[in-house]
Amino acid sequence: MHSQLVVLGGGPGGYAAAFMAADLGMEVTLVEADPRLGGTCLLRGCIPSKALLHVARVLAETEELESWGIRFAQRAIDLAAVRSREERIVQTLAGGLKTLAQKRKVRVIHARGSFESSQSLLLEPTTGAPLEDRRLTFEHCILATGSVPARIANLELPSQRLMDSTAALALPDVPESLLVIGGGYIGLELGTVYAALGSRVTVVEMLAGLLPGVDRDLVKPLQARLERRFAAICLETRVTSLVDRGDALEATLVSAEGVRTETFSRVLVAVGRRPVSQGLGLERTQVALDERGFVRVNRHMQTTDPHILAIGDVAGEPLLAHKAAHQGKVAAEFLHQGTAEFDALAIPAVVFTDPEIAWAGLTEEQAQREGLAVEVGRFPWAASGKAQALGRTEGLTKVLIDPETERVLGVGIVGVGAGDLISEAVLAIEMGCTARDLTQTIHPHPTLSETLAFANEAYFGMATDLYRPRR
Repeated sequence: MHSQLVVLGGGPGGYAAAFMAADLGMEVTLVEADPRLGGTCLLRGCIPSKALLHVARVLAETEELESWGIRFAQRAIDLAAVRSREERIVQTLAGGLKTLAQKRKVRVIHARGSFESSQSLLLEPTTGAPLEDRRLTFEHCILATGSVPARIANLELPSQRLMDSTAALALPDVPESLLVIGGGYIGLELGTVYAALGSRVTVVEMLAGLLPGVDRDLVKPLQARLERRFAAICLETRVTSLVDRGDALEATLVSAEGVRTETFSRVLVAVGRRPVSQGLGLERTQVALDERGFVRVNRHMQTTDPHILAIGDVAGEPLLAHKAAHQGKVAAEFLHQGTAEFDALAIPAVVFTDPEIAWAGLTEEQAQREGLAVEVGRFPWAASGKAQALGRTEGLTKVLIDPETERVLGVGIVGVGAGDLISEAVLAIEMGCTARDLTQTIHPHPTLSETLAFANEAYFGMATDLYRPRR
């Protein structure tokens, strides 16, 4: 069996690459081990988690309405119905991808693929459907195998009470207490869901702050809200062991205050993700990996093997679905015309907690590390009419500006719907907009989007909704 192009992995990057290549006239085979297309993002990541976070947000809103004198009867949660709705969403989207593949005449093979050489794969069927030929040769292959949850070897237990993000999204139950190991975005998002459903959530993070690497100005409002909703947030703390006590897991926590043990109904390990680059037979190709297991690629998404390209999580950070999809299109276009390259100035990132955090471009901490001169415009949402109307004034919009050219270098937003607000900032950075461009762009009022214009006005001392000394 032969194909002009093989895409190994059917996640956001893989199917985007396959569909784009087919649209450009290539003959494409998509190899995916799961019986459905969509990868981690659709099947056990972005989509199901956002569906559950929507549930969590609505539950929180019912509580917030009490300040308006509106009260609801005692809530009842039908967990089976929640799981069913979550699965329906996934099935609908996965079914749509199957149809799109068929319409584009992309051949889909549900199998595990391992490289026999730089131009051939050995296939192992995963759905029971027989394969006439288990050897698939190709002119080019786009590697899009993604990533999986990272594990902590000394905390491994043969217990269903110990979960990774995939198991947590399956909502096995609403545990009375939940320990989340890891204060990154996955742990905080899932902690938000379980806390809204009724669990007492404790988060343990070994570093000095939640969301390591994220702008501290943006993290502060989120942490303040989570401290009210979680049972505890333990920073500079490590979990050194877990013991299965049958009806609970006993965790040993070590911090500057000493060593203590606590028991939890369930434990979620959320300490990041690692690339799926092992067990693929890459040693039988010329593909090179870095010290962390990521595939080395250039701006065209080419690996060190002339027949193999790589995209998405397996090709390096940031591990984001939208980055993978963009890289997939770049790889397909490069194979078609030989010039496309991945040259994004800003890749937006969103933490879908409550409030959300979103940022794009340069951050203040990054500027300090690199010795870059920047100036900052800030607009607190307490001065936003829309935020006041929503009762969510903890937000902040922050813009980083080049003091010489006044170009917008970076934007960070914390607040309700921050993920939907960041796209304007991405466009501004990509287009080389100045702070004045954004102040002179008329934004609708009252909206949260106008806070981006107001943050730039604050930089000039011109924000009429704030008092700032004029420059």
